[in-house]
Amino acid sequence: MNAMADRPRRLESYVGGVWTRGAKDGVVLLDAATGAPVALIDSTGIDFAAALAYGREKSGPALRRMSFHQRAAMLKALAQALMERKDEFYALSTATGATRTDSWIDIEGGIGTLFSYASKGRRELPNSRVLVDGEVEALSRDGTFSARHILTPLEGVAVHINAFNFPCWGMLEKLAPTLLAGMPAIVKPASQTAYLTELMVRRMVETGFLPEGAVQLVCGSTGDLLDHVDGQDVVTFTGSAVTGRKLKTHPAIVENSVRFTMEADSLNAAVLGLDAGPGTEEFELFVKEVAREMTAKAGQKCTAIRRVIAPRAHCDALIAALGERLGKVALGNPGDESVKMGPLASLGQREEVRARIRDLAADAELVVGDPSRPLVVSGDPEAGAFLNPVLLYCDRPGAARAVHDVEAFGPVSTVMPYDTADEAVELVKRGKGSLVTSVFTNDSRIAEELVLGVAPFHGRVMIGNRLSAKSSTGHGSPLPGLVHGGPGRAGGGEELGGMRGVKHYMQRTAVQGAPALLSAVTGRWVEGAGARTDGEHPFRKSLAELRIGDQLVTATRTVTLADIEHFANFTGDTFYAHMDEEAARANPFFDGRVAHGYLIVSFAAGLFVDPAPGPVLANYGVDNLRFLTPVYPGDTLQVRLTCKEINPRINAEHGEVRWDCRVTNQTGATVAEYDVLTMVAKTRG
Repeated sequence: MNAMADRPRRLESYVGGVWTRGAKDGVVLLDAATGAPVALIDSTGIDFAAALAYGREKSGPALRRMSFHQRAAMLKALAQALMERKDEFYALSTATGATRTDSWIDIEGGIGTLFSYASKGRRELPNSRVLVDGEVEALSRDGTFSARHILTPLEGVAVHINAFNFPCWGMLEKLAPTLLAGMPAIVKPASQTAYLTELMVRRMVETGFLPEGAVQLVCGSTGDLLDHVDGQDVVTFTGSAVTGRKLKTHPAIVENSVRFTMEADSLNAAVLGLDAGPGTEEFELFVKEVAREMTAKAGQKCTAIRRVIAPRAHCDALIAALGERLGKVALGNPGDESVKMGPLASLGQREEVRARIRDLAADAELVVGDPSRPLVVSGDPEAGAFLNPVLLYCDRPGAARAVHDVEAFGPVSTVMPYDTADEAVELVKRGKGSLVTSVFTNDSRIAEELVLGVAPFHGRVMIGNRLSAKSSTGHGSPLPGLVHGGPGRAGGGEELGGMRGVKHYMQRTAVQGAPALLSAVTGRWVEGAGARTDGEHPFRKSLAELRIGDQLVTATRTVTLADIEHFANFTGDTFYAHMDEEAARANPFFDGRVAHGYLIVSFAAGLFVDPAPGPVLANYGVDNLRFLTPVYPGDTLQVRLTCKEINPRINAEHGEVRWDCRVTNQTGATVAEYDVLTMVAKTRG
């Protein structure tokens, strides 16, 4: 009985709405710190063609029936449920070698990405199932034929093949934009740490918040899964460049032009500015950041600093400072509260890192740490995959190759000197494309030269200095609103980036036709689509009564010179074009004194606003304001206000309405145009 109780748990895959075990016991997964068995993993016997079909036919349509706001609400509820269960994830995370701080990045960082996309989806996307992209393109002089681009969810499945270093965040940062876009996913975690991913997916399924099969899980090999992908599917991969290239050239992916996003090896750099010598705040911040990136997750981060590029005159001081700081890092069992760095993910990973250190030694000398003899404060140095931080120094990086080609995916970095900013830029470029480089300087000229020099080779560049030190998220933190990915060696892909990430899972389509039909397709009124004027002021209508195309054409108002002078004196805006006839006439754009633009907007509001309390609760903004024709004393203004878009809020008694506002003069020329944004009650009070 005891032997059975000690037997590691067999991980299960979740496919076709059912939890299922592989046909074999599978591979034993070991605790990174103790070497004890944690789980068995195998996916033999899974029908991967059926799994893809299930996603396409079952969960895909269910997700697409939901609006962006409904999907955003789903993500928020899911994130809240996972956060309530976080202690369970933390307890298992120690087996991956992660300390509490490392686990926070993985677990709460991943859940935080769900929260972020839930918020962005609600704030930045319409409460509809189609997303308009860009403005209307007029295709005829008479206005009867127009076009605009729309984005709709792909009707396939997103296959996410993830790396071992972030079993939670790596999954959630891809799932958040995928689900918000309206596309189901199959998640394939790396085997080494798949037990933590499996636990989180179990809890996700148990919430009941996801449509059945919206997320499927494969624990073990993907078998022939990629043989069955087609042009409506998406494949994403995080891992080694060698594996990524094999997947990218898979016959089905090539033949069907399957969207493929890769995040691969990345020799990220950190550059110390020429101004940031010992004794400066930037030097101290640089030392702290490099040490942190070397030791967080035991250096097993795709964004970790691999190349430390510093002015030659400061390298000795830098190595000494890093050596002192790294020497204080307590290596040991991550369950020990005194430990600051845990082991690598597996013994095999440790041997891989040791081999890469030997490769780097062809160009560099070891200056800190001994990769062959781990020194631990707790745990067994041989049973666990422990490795102390290792720092190398390459004196002639311009002539070296290995330091720019070899990534040791662990607590390993190489210091290399430079003499000029141009030389620093060239050294960074030798990485052939990276996820991120950081530049530490307090000199704006140096910042400009370095950042613009390296930007084409990176997905992200972080500038560090004394002013941003307390608020900076740091070199190695991918953020939901910022692009995560990089060109060249880094894989050439993009993830996250706010709504950019959502659009990876949608198809952009140019739709051409009559304006009224374009309006019906997109859910947004366009010029020429026709309008409804039923005699009732649109501001008297609740969301339940209001329709896209409801329109008001106002009475008129004539602008006088007294109006202009009163507005100038009242607001303090006495710009010469409003107050000096001679100076205004000398201006090539005017024929004399003109009305203030904001006076026009104010008069327009006075013309279209209905003053009585009612469904319209507040004006919360103006978008795309443009002044097109000057307004002179004696000109007469009129407003046409049209309901352009309606977005009811979920779980609220109001929603947003976007109004197209066009102000014209007595000749019919457009004086100003803009969108007015209001909050409107769902029903009349």
